[in-house]
Amino acid sequence: MLDDADRRILRQYQADPAASAAQLAERSGLTQATCWRRIERMQEQGIIHATRAVINWQALGYEVEVSLRITLDKTQPRAFEEFAAEARKIPEVLEIQTFLGQVDARLGVIARDMLHYQEIYRSRILPLPHITDLDALMHISRIKYDESVPL
Repeated sequence: MLDDADRRILRQYQADPAASAAQLAERSGLTQATCWRRIERMQEQGIIHATRAVINWQALGYEVEVSLRITLDKTQPRAFEEFAAEARKIPEVLEIQTFLGQVDARLGVIARDMLHYQEIYRSRILPLPHITDLDALMHISRIKYDESVPL
């Protein structure tokens, strides 16, 4: 599906998403027109999903990060859908994952401080529908976080 030229483009694009097509082409050893056509094709195929700004939420004053492991009442037919729909409405929930197994969902939550987290937890997390068990894991440090794909 991908050839070496596509992989070179993707490596350069991951390293510098703000690079222009001309810069990507030069770094990938291609003409600008060829590089741009390949980028467009990979966008159409869904290989390149989006270009986005990654904002450092800590620089904005959010100092607390918590992972909440949640077990849902699976006797309710729409438990996952209803839980996820309500969790999406909480701005401080940055990530929602669902699993097969004992833990059904994980929420990644940020807060300015512990008082703010307590307010979020009590007023917005606990009322979420279909929760039967909840376990909070306070983040201490992030050892590795990388969304880039080995190419």
